[in-house]
Amino acid sequence: MIFKGVRDGKPYPEHGLSLRDWSKIPPRQLRLDEIVTTTKVLELDRLLSEDSTFYGDLFPHAVHYRGVVYLEDGLHRAVRAALRNRTVLHARVFDYDFLAATPPVHE
Repeated sequence: MIFKGVRDGKPYPEHGLSLRDWSKIPPRQLRLDEIVTTTKVLELDRLLSEDSTFYGDLFPHAVHYRGVVYLEDGLHRAVRAALRNRTVLHARVFDYDFLAATPPVHE
Protein backbone atom coordinates (compact mmCIF):
# COMPACT_ATOMS: atom_id res chain seq x y z
CA MET A 1 0.00 0.00 0.00
CA ILE A 2 1.40 3.39 -0.98
CA PHE A 3 -0.69 5.60 1.32
CA LYS A 4 -2.17 5.10 4.78
CA GLY A 5 -5.60 5.72 3.28
CA VAL A 6 -7.60 7.15 0.40
CA ARG A 7 -10.75 9.18 0.93
CA ASP A 8 -12.93 11.52 -1.08
CA GLY A 9 -13.11 14.90 0.62
CA LYS A 10 -11.54 16.74 3.52
CA PRO A 11 -12.56 15.77 7.07
CA TYR A 12 -11.26 19.03 8.56
CA PRO A 13 -12.80 22.52 8.57
CA GLU A 14 -11.83 25.02 5.87
CA HIS A 15 -8.56 26.67 6.90
CA GLY A 16 -8.64 29.63 4.52
CA LEU A 17 -4.91 29.59 3.77
CA SER A 18 -3.82 31.45 0.65
CA LEU A 19 -0.85 30.41 -1.50
CA ARG A 20 1.10 33.17 0.24
CA ASP A 21 0.21 31.67 3.65
CA TRP A 22 1.27 28.21 2.49
CA SER A 23 4.60 29.58 1.23
CA LYS A 24 5.47 30.66 4.80
CA ILE A 25 5.24 27.07 6.07
CA PRO A 26 8.62 25.35 5.69
CA PRO A 27 8.49 22.00 3.89
CA ARG A 28 9.24 18.84 5.83
CA GLN A 29 9.53 15.16 5.04
CA LEU A 30 6.45 12.97 5.22
CA ARG A 31 6.39 9.22 4.82
CA LEU A 32 3.99 8.24 2.05
CA ASP A 33 2.57 5.42 4.16
CA GLU A 34 1.50 7.96 6.83
CA ILE A 35 -0.53 10.13 4.42
CA VAL A 36 -4.27 9.95 3.76
CA THR A 37 -5.28 11.44 0.41
CA THR A 38 -8.36 13.66 0.08
CA THR A 39 -9.19 12.73 -3.50
CA LYS A 40 -9.76 9.41 -5.23
CA VAL A 41 -9.29 10.68 -8.78
CA LEU A 42 -5.93 10.64 -10.51
CA GLU A 43 -5.60 12.34 -13.90
CA LEU A 44 -3.07 10.42 -15.96
CA ASP A 45 -2.14 13.40 -18.16
CA ARG A 46 -1.22 15.44 -15.05
CA LEU A 47 0.70 12.51 -13.60
CA LEU A 48 2.83 12.26 -16.73
CA SER A 49 3.29 16.02 -17.20
CA GLU A 50 6.82 17.31 -16.59
CA ASP A 51 5.67 20.87 -15.81
CA SER A 52 2.74 20.13 -13.50
CA THR A 53 4.08 22.47 -10.79
CA PHE A 54 5.11 25.28 -13.15
CA TYR A 55 2.44 27.71 -11.94
CA GLY A 56 1.92 26.36 -8.42
CA ASP A 57 3.85 25.59 -5.28
CA LEU A 58 6.77 23.23 -5.72
CA PHE A 59 5.76 21.41 -2.53
CA PRO A 60 2.50 19.54 -1.89
CA HIS A 61 0.17 20.82 0.83
CA ALA A 62 -0.91 18.63 3.73
CA VAL A 63 -3.03 19.21 6.83
CA HIS A 64 -2.37 17.55 10.19
CA TYR A 65 -5.78 17.11 11.81
CA ARG A 66 -6.67 14.94 14.81
CA GLY A 67 -3.44 13.01 14.57
CA VAL A 68 -3.73 12.22 10.84
CA VAL A 69 -1.90 13.86 7.92
CA TYR A 70 -4.20 14.56 4.96
CA LEU A 71 -2.73 15.37 1.55
CA GLU A 72 -4.76 18.35 0.36
CA ASP A 73 -2.80 19.20 -2.78
CA GLY A 74 -0.09 17.21 -4.51
CA LEU A 75 -1.52 13.74 -5.13
CA HIS A 76 0.16 13.51 -8.54
CA ARG A 77 3.55 14.49 -7.04
CA ALA A 78 3.09 11.89 -4.29
CA VAL A 79 2.26 9.15 -6.81
CA ARG A 80 5.24 10.16 -8.96
CA ALA A 81 7.47 9.85 -5.88
CA ALA A 82 6.06 6.37 -5.20
CA LEU A 83 6.62 5.32 -8.82
CA ARG A 84 10.27 6.33 -8.36
CA ASN A 85 10.46 4.00 -5.33
CA ARG A 86 10.66 6.88 -2.88
CA THR A 87 9.08 6.42 0.53
CA VAL A 88 9.08 10.09 1.58
CA LEU A 89 7.75 13.33 0.17
CA HIS A 90 8.67 16.91 1.06
CA ALA A 91 5.47 18.86 1.79
CA ARG A 92 4.21 21.94 3.59
CA VAL A 93 2.11 20.78 6.56
CA PHE A 94 -0.48 23.00 8.23
CA ASP A 95 -0.97 21.74 11.79
CA TYR A 96 -4.61 22.12 12.86
CA ASP A 97 -3.86 20.15 16.04
CA PHE A 98 -1.24 22.69 17.14
CA LEU A 99 -3.57 25.57 16.30
CA ALA A 100 -6.39 24.03 18.36
CA ALA A 101 -4.07 23.47 21.34
CA THR A 102 -2.67 27.02 21.30
CA PRO A 103 -4.55 29.33 23.68
CA PRO A 104 -5.79 32.61 22.16
CA VAL A 105 -3.76 35.75 22.77
CA HIS A 106 -5.68 38.48 24.62
CA GLU A 107 -4.47 42.03 24.28
